[in-house]
Amino acid sequence: MRHLLVLGDSVSFHGPERAEAPHHPRLYANVCADSLGGDVEVDLVARMGWTARDGWWAVTKDPTVWGTFLPRADGVVLSLGHFDQLPAALPTWLRESIPYIRPGGLRRRVRTTYHSLAPRVIRASDGHLSQLSPRATSHYLSRIVTAIRALYPGIPIVRLLPSPYDSHIHPSARPHRPAVAAARVWCRDHEVPSVDLDHLVSTATNNPDGLHWGWDSHERVGTATAKTLLQAGWSA
Repeated sequence: MRHLLVLGDSVSFHGPERAEAPHHPRLYANVCADSLGGDVEVDLVARMGWTARDGWWAVTKDPTVWGTFLPRADGVVLSLGHFDQLPAALPTWLRESIPYIRPGGLRRRVRTTYHSLAPRVIRASDGHLSQLSPRATSHYLSRIVTAIRALYPGIPIVRLLPSPYDSHIHPSARPHRPAVAAARVWCRDHEVPSVDLDHLVSTATNNPDGLHWGWDSHERVGTATAKTLLQAGWSA
């Protein structure tokens, strides 16, 4: 049994209609595993709304990740940065504090108000504020890669570039191009092969939220990721 570690956000486990169990065969990570050939199991570490910073925290703070998944990984896919690029109505630290508001009734009113106003704020600001800046995303991904290479030299690592989106929830595409450009520079500087999602993900067949992928996109991304892993040194 070989293992593929995937660090991601909800794109990694969300299909065209809803969140799916990690073992769903049509999710891109499992398509990738099948395309690699042999007996490959995916270790998926992902949550809704995760940024590269959350990925770093998972690698360093979650004992299942640093104690089980990393030591047995034969390859790593960095699928972080999709959420980072999305336009924001509030600084991330302030938005993420909403679940801590008490009492519950006040929390629900604040959350409802936020969800109602956020698209308008983003539209008015034309997406000038993102969930996490490209510079911060690059910083945390650099720490992840440096740590993995120090502990497990030679392990193939690939990165999925930020995914295109067309969402009424985040109604501005302004941050996407700068995020992709920064990601390409980061991949070049760190010698991490990349998978360009602009040519693989069809926003026309996305989930109605405009963020998560249809099965056709999962298929294309999974196949391309497997090809890139093999080129990066994954032994078939």
